[in-house]
Amino acid sequence: MKELRVFTFTIGLLSLSSATYAQPAGRPARVIVQGVDEARLVTLRGNTRPEANALNDRGIVPDGFPLNHMLLKLKRSPEREAALQQYIDQLHDANSPSFHRWLTPGQFAEHYGVAQEDADTVTAWLKSHGFTVHGVQPSGLTIDFSGSAGLVRSAYHTEIHNLEVNGARHFANMSDPRIPAALEPAVAGIVSLHDFHPQPLLVPRGQYTDSGGRHTLVPGDIATIYNLNPVFAAGYTGKGQSIMVLEDTYLYSTGDWTVFRKTFGLARPYPYGTLTQVSPAGAVTCTNPGFQGNSSDPGYRDDAEAVVDVEWATAAAPNAAIVLAACTDTTTDGILIALENVLNGPAASLPSVVSISYGEAEASNGAASNLAYSEAYQQAVSEGVSIFVSSGDEDAASADGGGVSTHGIGVSALTSTPYNVSVGGTDFGYVADSVSASTYWNATNSNTYNSALSYIQEIPWNDSCAGALAATFLLGPGFTPLQLCNNAAVTSPTGSAHFLLNSIGGSGGPSGCATGTPATDGEVGGTCAGYAKPAYQNGLFGNPSDGVRDIPDVSLFASNGFWDAYYLTCWSNPDTNAGGGATCTGPPSSWAGFGGTSVSTPIMAAIQALVNQKTGSRWGNPNTVYYSLANTEYGTLGNASCNSTTVNKTSNTCVFYDVTEGDNDGVCSASSNGTLTNCYGPSGTYGVLSTSNAADQPAYGANIGWDFATGIGSVNAWNLLQNWP
Repeated sequence: MKELRVFTFTIGLLSLSSATYAQPAGRPARVIVQGVDEARLVTLRGNTRPEANALNDRGIVPDGFPLNHMLLKLKRSPEREAALQQYIDQLHDANSPSFHRWLTPGQFAEHYGVAQEDADTVTAWLKSHGFTVHGVQPSGLTIDFSGSAGLVRSAYHTEIHNLEVNGARHFANMSDPRIPAALEPAVAGIVSLHDFHPQPLLVPRGQYTDSGGRHTLVPGDIATIYNLNPVFAAGYTGKGQSIMVLEDTYLYSTGDWTVFRKTFGLARPYPYGTLTQVSPAGAVTCTNPGFQGNSSDPGYRDDAEAVVDVEWATAAAPNAAIVLAACTDTTTDGILIALENVLNGPAASLPSVVSISYGEAEASNGAASNLAYSEAYQQAVSEGVSIFVSSGDEDAASADGGGVSTHGIGVSALTSTPYNVSVGGTDFGYVADSVSASTYWNATNSNTYNSALSYIQEIPWNDSCAGALAATFLLGPGFTPLQLCNNAAVTSPTGSAHFLLNSIGGSGGPSGCATGTPATDGEVGGTCAGYAKPAYQNGLFGNPSDGVRDIPDVSLFASNGFWDAYYLTCWSNPDTNAGGGATCTGPPSSWAGFGGTSVSTPIMAAIQALVNQKTGSRWGNPNTVYYSLANTEYGTLGNASCNSTTVNKTSNTCVFYDVTEGDNDGVCSASSNGTLTNCYGPSGTYGVLSTSNAADQPAYGANIGWDFATGIGSVNAWNLLQNWP
């Protein structure tokens, strides 16, 4: 067996005057027209966590058990929803008189919320059951309320139980809530009745055994690889722009950000870059979470996520204002709370770019929570705010957290909406292709520690034995991922390659469970349905005619060192059990290292901030432009001159680099739920995640043009700015 060489708030705004706003006709009409009859109930389907089952059940909680700051999501009428979608289309159509006439939060609330009478009726119903109503968003679409488990059982006809899941204590509702039928035309559901929250999408650098060197990425490397240097030289450095990263913790130390900038040569040439931490106030209660990064805290990785986001956002837009917005998790995750309050706050405080590095599978997140994120992003783009979200770090199996897949293909609800840019992940392909590292890296570092020589050929990021490139590299030509995944060195817990038994890598796949009720155990199925395919994805070479939203949109390097390289981060949290311990006083090679789409996402968000600076405009959903440029570049046959593997690495006109080698196939359990669904391989062995039971359809390979492994591909930042309309 060949050994795998693996290594261990100053806000940039445009005028939002009402004079530029094309007013829609009329105000929202009321839809609650019947009296509330508690005996006539309807079920809010698709709102029970898959973990809420008999196996995990540890009994009902006491009636007095507090459920603080739940969010009740209301829904606009179908007519008003259609009018909003039409207006969003016009905002992004350069031929429309409404092009870039962004709404203020007040205008959005006035015309695209719910009728005040309906919000009042629902609020009165909550109070009649004894709940405390803390606030109602101006649009009326979100109501913040608190109460006890006993009140929830009385009003919503569902019990809250204690659960134990993989050794961790949780609570959740054991059945879908029910409400009076009279309220159903206005009520979408409760965002959550549990304490399961989206997870940060970062992966610590692998502890791989290797006698050779490793390449650690610093800001200067990214500037070379993705051609940011001429952008900076032209004066586009993010000055006057704001990049908001959403978190549910403050940083252990803001000094880490300062050390990162100073060490890697950002502070002196780019003196306008700033960092602030805020807890946005609003109708939904947001409390300062403080630092949440001790290993005794189940969310300790959130602190690492926060430091990765702020540092790598400033790396790609060094003069931008970086704003960390965080709220304490309640029964609702703090990320959503922060976003809701920002988008419904003062118009002068709206950011132009937002980065989110958290995820949760559509089938697990629940229909109401899925809608909450979709509606928030929808409001964001109508206000000109661009939302960038990590595609995920679980290959094509977002419900499995990077482990062996038992849930089949699925994508994250936080990234699958039509209104956000889904950012995927790549790795460097030179080791897999037996190309010398000296082709792309200088033997010595500069005084700011960068050594990349040019753009570097890319493949999908995939740490799994299910990857075809790994199978060929380790076992030789002609060997398959199935043979590698079931090799004794992989399957044995003490085997030399046991770490390959996973589904870790850049996520991508079709939206499958944004609405409806999933099959048992959180699998896509049942009455699930994905988001409809947005117009910007129609007709792009490589994108399937599947009728649904597909992710990712674009990708950047996200590896945690599988084939060689990973990102460096100054993270001085001293708790070594939490993964910290590096003081950032020694050489950067001793600092913490990470990969994950949570790193590629703030970088891509920062690149968009540079676009905004150059054009003097915000762009709402920039996918409309990305896909238009990709259509021009790839045409109907693809563009071989922009193939990532063979493209001229130092001089080219490519906006996007088309990644055509590799895949994001993950490992699955062939006996999952007693079937072979979504698992290609003999029963009783480890298999490869598949799009069907057919042995020739593993999920998903990189292809010419768009593909599920990397989307459009990665980006040349200078060419992107030069070709932006």
